[in-house]
Amino acid sequence: MIKRIRPILCCLVFGIAEAFGCTSALIGPEANPSGRPMLWKHRDTSAIDNIVEYVEGKNGEHSFVALFNADDKKLEQAWIGMNDKGFAIMNTASYNIKDDKVPQKNMDKEGYLMAKALKKCTTVEDFAIFLDSQPRPMGVEANFGVIDAYGNGAFFETNNHTYVRYDVKNAPGNVIVRTNYSHSGRPDEGFGFNREANACHLLDPHIKAANVTPELLTENISRSFWHDLKQHDYAKGPDRWVVDQDFIPRYKSTATVVIEGCRPISKDEKPKEQMIADQYIMWTGLGYPPCAEIVPVWCRENGVDEGLRRTGKNGHSPIGDRAKSRRDEVFPIKKGNGEKYIDIKKLYNEDGSGYVQTIVPKNLEVYKKTRQLRDR
Repeated sequence: MIKRIRPILCCLVFGIAEAFGCTSALIGPEANPSGRPMLWKHRDTSAIDNIVEYVEGKNGEHSFVALFNADDKKLEQAWIGMNDKGFAIMNTASYNIKDDKVPQKNMDKEGYLMAKALKKCTTVEDFAIFLDSQPRPMGVEANFGVIDAYGNGAFFETNNHTYVRYDVKNAPGNVIVRTNYSHSGRPDEGFGFNREANACHLLDPHIKAANVTPELLTENISRSFWHDLKQHDYAKGPDRWVVDQDFIPRYKSTATVVIEGCRPISKDEKPKEQMIADQYIMWTGLGYPPCAEIVPVWCRENGVDEGLRRTGKNGHSPIGDRAKSRRDEVFPIKKGNGEKYIDIKKLYNEDGSGYVQTIVPKNLEVYKKTRQLRDR
């Protein structure tokens, strides 16, 4: 009986990690050529249908825009978002810093916490105070990445009772990468070690050149099949079928999002809502990232494209559903372990007709035109 239970428990733990994994990065102003801080979240989750919505502030709370699960009808759990004061937040699940026996049914409160923070916080320091003020246990085990209009950024590796803070200004190259373990946690526990290595490998030359941009993150890294352990790029080569293991894009990847902030304001200024509405952009790709279209989002009323909202069939995002249907072609085998096999030729092929090859140029044009409008 014990022998049978142990494998089941292992599968459950692995399944949780697979369902709630993410790859992320916090980019400080010094690493971005336009001097803007950024948050990048490549989301992996079993909640495959995501939407973006604007939430108007009430009773003195801040308005904000965020990524939600499509079935979150009350918009209670934000998974990456920004508010009208320039505060932005995201998370990745962690699996090596919980140090208590709080039952699982009382955990997974990260989305609720981030929605509350977006309503209340203006600065990175505000978020630290916000965490200190939360009732314990908080019901979280996560790496929270935050930025503000003053150019500050930090990761807070947070469990039910405490957190460890990593400021991006102290990070080598002004960049911090996190996946599904915390650097302050128990060594060699958690998940996403190879995905973190993948991201660091792909980012490294751009960090050295101080030219980390939103399009590098969504169009390159979120669509890359570089495998750092094997030192091989599976997008390049003759093989058609590739095993979906330890790449940044995965079968359960549902979005790639970059929040690009403003050029830092002075410490004596207060963030003006109109400036935030004009300067902050949430570059959003819903659905399986290698097949995703990038759509800019602003933190203002009517700042969210209808195609990203819950306007499609069954309350889905039409743009997200388009990417999901393309993913079905990339993972065409429906029997057995079919979802573990990528038809890489649907993404990259010799005649240039793969989804990555055809969608990325269109997305880059969206970046170019949107940035021209913003900067003008």
